[in-house]
Amino acid sequence: MAKDFIHQKHWKLISHSESPLELETSPKEKPCKDQQCNESCRSLCYDQPQERAHTGDKLNENDLTRCTYGQNDEGINKEGRPFVCKLCEETVIHSSNLISQEKSHIGEKRYICSQCGKTFSYAKCFENHEITHSREKPCACKHFGKTFTQYSYHNNNESSHVGKNPYACRHCGKAFTSSSYRNIHERIHTGERPYACNYCGKAFTSSAYCNIHERIHSGEKPYVCKHCGKAFSDLSRRSRHERSHTGENPYACKFCGKAFSDSSRRNRHERIHTGEKPYTCKYCGKTFTNFSSCKGHERVHTGEKPYVCKHCGKAFTRSNQLHAHERVHTGEKPYACKHCGKTFKTSTCRNLHEKIHTGEKDFVCKTCGKLFIQSSDLNKQERVHSKDKPYACTHCGKSFSDSSSRYRHERRHT
Repeated sequence: MAKDFIHQKHWKLISHSESPLELETSPKEKPCKDQQCNESCRSLCYDQPQERAHTGDKLNENDLTRCTYGQNDEGINKEGRPFVCKLCEETVIHSSNLISQEKSHIGEKRYICSQCGKTFSYAKCFENHEITHSREKPCACKHFGKTFTQYSYHNNNESSHVGKNPYACRHCGKAFTSSSYRNIHERIHTGERPYACNYCGKAFTSSAYCNIHERIHSGEKPYVCKHCGKAFSDLSRRSRHERSHTGENPYACKFCGKAFSDSSRRNRHERIHTGEKPYTCKYCGKTFTNFSSCKGHERVHTGEKPYVCKHCGKAFTRSNQLHAHERVHTGEKPYACKHCGKTFKTSTCRNLHEKIHTGEKDFVCKTCGKLFIQSSDLNKQERVHSKDKPYACTHCGKSFSDSSSRYRHERRHT
C-alpha cells in the first residue's frame, strides 16, 4: 500500500543501530535537480518549495509537498526503520507523526548568517550563502579557470562553452543553458513580473532582482570591495566595481573582440552589431537595446523621478544620473583614464574620453555611414535624416531633434 509522505527534502531514514543518516530513493523514481544548490528532489514532487528556500522565504504548509513512498499497512518503513525530521533530527515511526513534526516547523528559520543576519530554513542553502561572504569559490571552469560558489552555476557556465543551450525562448528563439534563465527571459516578452517588493510593491521578473531591489529600502550592503572597502547591495555590482581596480575585462564581443568588465555591457555592445532592440516603450513604441534605458525613457512620459539627491533634493529619472550628480557635491572622481590619468565622475564619461585616445567609433549611421563615438550622437544624426523632433519646448511648443537644443531654447524664455 502506498502512503503519502513529506517532500523528500524534509526527511531522512535512520536505523535503530544509530548508523549515519541515510537518504533513500525508490529505484522507480527519477530524481530531479534543484537549479541553485544541486540537491535532488523526487520527480513526482514540485520543486518550487526547495527553490523557494534560496530566496529566504519562510516555510508554509503548502510547501510540505507529498510524495509517494512504499509503506506497509502499519505506516512503518519496510525495513523497520523510523523516519527522522531533517530540520530538528527528531525520529518518528508513523507517517502521521512525521507530518505533524514537519508542520511544527512552519514559518521557522533555524540558520542565521553571522555576517549579515539573513535567515534560512535549510542547512545547504545557509552554507551556499556563507560562501558569498568568504569569497570561497570551489568550482572552477576547466576552459578559462573562472570560479563559482555553486556547482549549478559552474555547470551552466560549462554548457555555455560547449554551445549546449537546450532551452529556447518560445517567443524569439534565443537559447539558454538552463530552464530558469529561459523562464526569466520569456517574462520580458509576456510582461509577467511575479515578484513584488515588500516595501513599495514594485514588481520584478525574478526573485533575485526583487531581493537586490529590497536592499535599496533596507540599506543592506553585504558585499564589500577588497581593494577600497566600498560596499554593494549585490554581488555582481561588487565584482564589476573590483574590475575597475584590476582592469580585468573578461567578457569579449563575439563580433569584434572588444572586451568588457561585465557581461551586461558586452551584451549591450553586441546589439550594436545585430541591431537588436528588444525593449519597447509602452507609451510611444520606441525601442531600446537595454531595459534600464527603456525604463528611464518611459519616465520622460510619466514625469516620474524616483531618485532624489540627499544633498540638495534634486530628483532624477535614473539612478546613474543621481550618482553622477551627487559627485558634484562630494567632488569625487573615481574613474581614471588609463592613457593620460584624467579622472571622471562616471565610468561612461571616462570610457567616452578614452575613445579620443584610441580613435574608436562604434556607432554607424545606417543612412549616411557617418561614425560616432557614442549612441546619443548617432541618435541625433538619425533624427536629422528622419526629421523626427520629439523634444518640445514647455513654454511655446516648438520642437527639437535633441534635448540639449530644447534646453538652450527654453533658457530664452526664462
